[in-house]
Formats: sequence, C-alpha cells, structure tokens
Amino acid sequence: MKGYWHKEWEQGRRFILKIKPGRRLKESLSQFVAERGIKYAVITSAVGSVSQVHLRGIKAGARLPITEARMNQHRIEGPLELVGLEGNLVPDESGQIDCHLHILVAKSSGEVLGGHLFDAEVFASCEIILSEALVAGIERHPSKSGGVPTIFIQEGEDRP
Repeated sequence: MKGYWHKEWEQGRRFILKIKPGRRLKESLSQFVAERGIKYAVITSAVGSVSQVHLRGIKAGARLPITEARMNQHRIEGPLELVGLEGNLVPDESGQIDCHLHILVAKSSGEVLGGHLFDAEVFASCEIILSEALVAGIERHPSKSGGVPTIFIQEGEDRP
C-alpha cells in the first residue's frame, strides 16, 4: 500500500528516569541513552515541572517545505507544569542520537502551550518513562519536501 512506510519493532528495556532540578532536559536524555547503549527509544510518559522552555510552532497557513520563516519560536521563562512530553530518539545520519520531542506545558493560569521542543530546564523534577525500541534501518535525515529532519525507514528486515 502506498502513502506510508513502516517498520515493526520489539520492546526492549523500559526505564523510569528522574532528572534533577537545574538539568537540561534533552542533554540529560541524550546522556542517559548514550550511557546505556540505547539506539532507538520512545517516551511513553513524562510529568514534572520545567523552566527556560524553548519551543516552536508552525505558523497558521504555512506551506511545505517548513522553513524558519514559516515557524514561530517561543521562549518561556516559567516555571511551568510539564503536562506532556512525547517523542522518539533515533540516530541521525552521523549515528548520533537525535531527540525529537514535543512538549505541553501549563502556566499557573491553566493556559497550555506546546510545540516542538528545542530544550528546557528541569525546575523541581522531571519523571520520564522511556521504552527502548529494538529495530534497525531507521535514521533521521533532513527532508527536502518537509523542510525539517524526519525519520527515514529502510526497506527490508524489520528486526535488528
């Protein structure tokens, strides 16, 4: 069937990770997976609080490819409640783990903001449930049509 690509993966190890206050979220995740030899992972849950959040959203009416001019970047001092974090950790073209994360944060007023996460600092605590994916043949590359890095799935054997 045309219109999508897929790759089956097996469940690997599962981790409960608590990141300390003052630590950078993406840096901490990258360090954790590198120390444990994790190549592919998904975040299944995350709660806590963050500050110094840097995220982006796609402007209304934007067209492909997505370029800097078609995005809004936001920097929010916080502190904010971390009400959602999801994404995947996949090697890029050079083999380095790329954390592609989307975040939802809430202000004390209840207003919720979200988008593609560049980075954030843990405020009081950050508790993440991380699942390792046992798979091969997936890398993140810049997409000419999309304008942003996306996963590319190699055809062939599904399992490592």
